[in-house]
Amino acid sequence: MRATVTAHRDYTVAEIDPRLYGSFVEHLGRAVYTGIYEPDHPTADADGFRQDVIDLVKEIDVPITRYPGGNFVSAYNWEDGIGPKEDRPVRLDLAWHTSESNEVGIHEFADWAEKAGTEMMLAVNLGSRGLDEARNFLEYVNHPGGSYWSDLRKANGRDAPWDVKLWCLGNEMDGPWQIGQKTAAEYGRIAFETAKAMRASDKSIELVVCGSSSPKMATYPEWEATVLDYTYDAVDYVSLHMYFDDHDANPQSYLGKSVLLDDYIDTIAAVIKQTKTKKRSSHDVYISFDEWNVWYHSAEQDKAILQGNEGWPFAPPLLEDIYDFADVLQVGSIINSFIRRADVVKIGCLAQLVNVIAPIMTVKGGPAWRQTIFYPYLYGSQYGRGTSLDIRIDSPTFDTDFAKGIKYLDASAVAADDGALTFFFVNRNLSEPIELDVALGGFDQSKIIMDKVIEGFDLKAVNGPDGEPVAPTDGTNATVTNGRLSATLPPASYRMIRIGA
Repeated sequence: MRATVTAHRDYTVAEIDPRLYGSFVEHLGRAVYTGIYEPDHPTADADGFRQDVIDLVKEIDVPITRYPGGNFVSAYNWEDGIGPKEDRPVRLDLAWHTSESNEVGIHEFADWAEKAGTEMMLAVNLGSRGLDEARNFLEYVNHPGGSYWSDLRKANGRDAPWDVKLWCLGNEMDGPWQIGQKTAAEYGRIAFETAKAMRASDKSIELVVCGSSSPKMATYPEWEATVLDYTYDAVDYVSLHMYFDDHDANPQSYLGKSVLLDDYIDTIAAVIKQTKTKKRSSHDVYISFDEWNVWYHSAEQDKAILQGNEGWPFAPPLLEDIYDFADVLQVGSIINSFIRRADVVKIGCLAQLVNVIAPIMTVKGGPAWRQTIFYPYLYGSQYGRGTSLDIRIDSPTFDTDFAKGIKYLDASAVAADDGALTFFFVNRNLSEPIELDVALGGFDQSKIIMDKVIEGFDLKAVNGPDGEPVAPTDGTNATVTNGRLSATLPPASYRMIRIGA
């Protein structure tokens, strides 16, 4: 099977916002407790944070981390997580039917974020609460001093403000599972008024308004049209969420599902453009894809807790998907979609970072380890920063029940910040290699400087605390001759090739 790609230095999409490679830590399952925070762990520092986890987060180089939710935020009182730990209340978390100790709150998470080298992306509760609590939280976090909430922050041990720039106006407010679900008009009004109040407090912040929780929602895409009609000039981003599954046990169809992501992005980009025209606005709104991942492996094992049959456990294992090799290919294609639409998708948060549908897993009291999906996320974050190239792909195709003509070859390309030209390839053909020919128009990079491939594994192969067999190796057979890159992509493979001068 042969496929061609055309890349030219003069045909670009946009600069890639580094925040495209962000992630997410929610008070859910073991994401926080025995995830990032485990005071009794052998690697724990003086503040109780697992150093082995911090090291893996630094390896990926996660630019932003969304916190504290997620569904959790829609019934969360942020004030529960400040002040002396011994005085903090235990609350029942209605989102995940668990108990929350509030041992980790904004101070602790901010300390962890600094250690891990990531910026905070904070969410306010617009489910059970509203405008006043949001502005108070912002004042506590960002105001330098001389006001009630900023002085309380100082009394609680943090003199300088954290100066958080990116704020989410609630979470998935279209969802019937959400505490405080609202109609689009109800949410649009409160989001606009909250945005207005928060900007009055701090004009430097960026705001993310809730879009659809999924393209499967009955209100999609009318939800975005209504919400943006209320909020367009008051916000900077509209959030989208999407998760991928293979419940049908059809791996070829599963690997084609990223085309649904492309359609989702295209549709909301059109809604944004239409709203801008309707408002006659000079303001630009972009997409924050602040929840995305594969999520289906753990669905059955989670039911007892989520249905309330286990009482109100503290930090139980929840949403602990163990990812396989097929998920490597899926995550690689998702990141390719984001890179190709860097003109409109500026922020991305892989959900989540540790233990909960995550690339990093931990054993309580034991090791931290890399899931299979760690690697495409790692390579995107490390080498996918720069200018997205507007490439053309000519490839044989396959059909599914949801789309026709899906290309077996999925790819993206980046003129990277370090001067290299980086290609990300996924061969979605499960049985045949792809003989690849890439035309490099206008580029003078002429030698392979890095070539990593993940291939040759059973689609159900996984990693675990006792070993990480599904991992990249050095690629072979790639050459650059007379302005053309040639390589053979093995069946069912992920590959990153970097070309330098």
